[in-house]
Amino acid sequence: SEAESPSGEQRFNEFMQKLGKKPNSKNLDLNNCALSAADVTELASLLPFLPKLQEISLSWNGCVGGTLKALTVHLHHVNLLKVLRLNNCRLTAEDVTSLGEAFEIVTQLEELDLSWNGNIGGKLSLLTKKLQKGCKIRLLKITDCNLTAKDGESLAEILNVIPNLEVLDLSINKHIGCSMKVIAQDLKNVPGLKELNLHMCGLTQDSLQGLDTALQHLAELRKLDISCNKEIGGGFKDSTAHLASLKKLEVLDLHQCCVTEEDVTVLSQVIPLLSSLQELNLSSNKNVGVSSDPLLGRLRFLPKLKSVAISNCGLGKESFSSLAEAALHLPELEILDLSWNKCVGGNLKLLLGALKLATEIQVLRLSSCNLVAEDLALLTLLTQDGHLARLRKLDLSYNNNISDEGWVVFCQGLAVVKELSELDVSLRPSSCRDCGTWFSELLAALTKLPALAELGMQRWVLSESQRKRLESFNQDNKRNIRFD
Repeated sequence: SEAESPSGEQRFNEFMQKLGKKPNSKNLDLNNCALSAADVTELASLLPFLPKLQEISLSWNGCVGGTLKALTVHLHHVNLLKVLRLNNCRLTAEDVTSLGEAFEIVTQLEELDLSWNGNIGGKLSLLTKKLQKGCKIRLLKITDCNLTAKDGESLAEILNVIPNLEVLDLSINKHIGCSMKVIAQDLKNVPGLKELNLHMCGLTQDSLQGLDTALQHLAELRKLDISCNKEIGGGFKDSTAHLASLKKLEVLDLHQCCVTEEDVTVLSQVIPLLSSLQELNLSSNKNVGVSSDPLLGRLRFLPKLKSVAISNCGLGKESFSSLAEAALHLPELEILDLSWNKCVGGNLKLLLGALKLATEIQVLRLSSCNLVAEDLALLTLLTQDGHLARLRKLDLSYNNNISDEGWVVFCQGLAVVKELSELDVSLRPSSCRDCGTWFSELLAALTKLPALAELGMQRWVLSESQRKRLESFNQDNKRNIRFD
């Protein structure tokens, strides 16, 4: 009888229970649940019973692709919907069309994430032409969707109808670089934009120039990522007129942009003017280290810096000294990445003063820096004197020149870094080496490091007895460290 049939709420609870999820009438989180097409259809039939629903996350469910229409035709029942996440769902052209039609219904939508759906490329207009003027979308992510130049033009057009946009992520779409100038021209229509991610978008010097012109309209910008766009190298001299005006910018990512020495000269004048900057990534730009311009020395004018990444920048002793001196003026530094700069080896003492003052430092990366025993002794001395007390991640991998004696001293002093959660002492892929007497000191230190969860020891060769001790360590000490 009708009285005995389960209520909508009961059916919803059973559906969620079947997927191992807790029912929530406002937030439907079904990420990575191996949903079948039948599950999507069943979910669609439940939407009429979820009038308070504000978030739907179906990401990482490949079977959603090709079935979205079954869901979108019922979205009028959830007209409070604010967040829709469909990452990596193998969406088809039909799905994109259905989604576009749904935009006329879900007028409260604020966040839309379609990332990692490669079939969207070339079909974005099916979606964008349906967006209504005055649309409330604040966050739009279309990462790695195989977007074409034509899609870039479609995106430019919708910037006129989404005035509240705060986050735009177009990263890993290598073919939209040629339409970036068109997109940049319409960025003036989203003056409240706070994050712009153009990582690996095939930008050229020409598109960089167009982007710089747009920056004068983006006074609220907090994050700018133009990393991994190698063709913009050499273009900064003509394209930084408005970068310095971003007084609220907190994150600037320029890693792997093939900057030239001339670019470094320009950036050394502009970057120190970004008074709110907290994170700076210049990694994999060799000319940062060889240039005679004082870019690294001028970081002293950015006292709010919390993260500095200068990995693989071809630092020489002179540029490393400039950085070390500037670091004395960075009291809030939490992350310092100097990996793949060989000059650090034997010269870590230049950073001694800065590391003493850096009471907030949590991540220190010194991979492949040609470190020697003297450098590890210095780190040990710092920790024993009460410095680096908040250190959580320490990367010493690929430093094959450190002697067994150096590792012994380091391991003996390791136990005082109580907050350490990750440590990597792996050797280079091309080598291997017997694990010496320091192994016992390491295990003894691990028993006194309650937060340690991951230890990288790749390519160290353990004896049979050492291997047995390592295998039984977690059981004996009631720990759960992942030994790699």
